Amino acid sequence: MWRDDARRGARVLRRYVPSRPERPRDTVPTPGSLPPHRTPTIPRYEAPTGRPPYRCGILADMVWEVGLIDVTPGGEDDFVDAYRKARSLLAETPGCRSVRMTRGVESPSRFVLLVEWDSVEAHEQNFRATDRFTAWRGHIGPYFAAPPRIEHFTDLD
Repeated sequence: MWRDDARRGARVLRRYVPSRPERPRDTVPTPGSLPPHRTPTIPRYEAPTGRPPYRCGILADMVWEVGLIDVTPGGEDDFVDAYRKARSLLAETPGCRSVRMTRGVESPSRFVLLVEWDSVEAHEQNFRATDRFTAWRGHIGPYFAAPPRIEHFTDLD
């Protein structure tokens, strides 16, 4: 379709504009109003076996284990090495989703352990009540200035 274009001063130009069906600007396209290759789709999350589905971008029914660990001053680097060697004992435990250790900026001998679990029971039964925990504590325990404070948390949303 050819349209007159008078935006270029007094001289009128003609330009080719491909025709397309007009759609009111304030409407949202529905799946039937677009060609099949342009149909909007929302990918469906398929949870791996044994894991709960996503809820609003987070995994539903998961639990955070938060451990506040104070290390004997001067033994921080040895503690980090021991943690790196023993991390797989924790990370490969059934029901464990992720493991992360953070170090304090203002207090370099303070560490925070963050572990995602399927449930509190997964932590207690699959890790704490097994030889994995004994081996884990054997690696990192000698560097503790005091027993770590461990608590479990869940997401609010």
